This record gives sequence, C-alpha cells and structure tokens, in this order.
Amino acid sequence: MLPAANRLTRSQDFGLVVRRGRRAGRPRLVVHALMSAVEDLGVPPRTSAQPTLDQSKVGFVVSKAVGNSVVRHRVSRRLRHVVRDRLAVLPAGTSLVVRALAPAASASSAELGDDFDAALRRLLR
Repeated sequence: MLPAANRLTRSQDFGLVVRRGRRAGRPRLVVHALMSAVEDLGVPPRTSAQPTLDQSKVGFVVSKAVGNSVVRHRVSRRLRHVVRDRLAVLPAGTSLVVRALAPAASASSAELGDDFDAALRRLLR
C-alpha cells in the first residue's frame, strides 16, 4: 500500500502537477511530474491551494476509458504497487500524476512497471 504521506489527493494538487509539470507518455500510461518546489517556479509562498512538496507524492487517474469499475480498480492497485517500489528513486519534493490509458487494462504489472520506468527515466534526465 502507498503510505498516506506519499499520496496526492487534492484536486488542486493534481491540476498543478498536470499544468506546470513535465509529461512523458508511454503506450499504457502517461506520467506528469513536477520536480521542484512551488517557490522555484516563481509562485508566491504556499497557500491552501498549493501542495506541500516536502515528500514525494503520487496520484493516479484511471478513467472509464480503461474499463469498468473492476478493471479500473485492478489497474489502480497494480500502479500503486509499481510506484510504491520506486518511491526511493524519486527526488525529494517530486509530485507525480500517473494517468492510465486504455491499453493498461490488459497489461501485466511487469508491463506497467516497464512503462513507468521508461517514463520516469525520461522525466529525470
């Protein structure tokens, strides 16, 4: 399970990462990453509408395009497991949004892990 301190939960946080972060697309998922503190982006100090970027945080978007409820939850669980094992690799203060695409429904955990690793390598270079 992904620790609560490492979860991205607020809608504003998701929006900030998607709007201001970098993006890397793979066949089964898209990873959005915001790797620096909000202050480094020229934004005034933290308000209630901005995330706290002390720890690495991850959020997931698995839409109905992926499949029905059972399939979406299966994909979410697999992605959480994949990301949990890689949290130590992320620089401190990194926020990620992992968006599953329709082909993720038929992908194994290993395939999702490979796609996530490739996207992360691209974002961290």
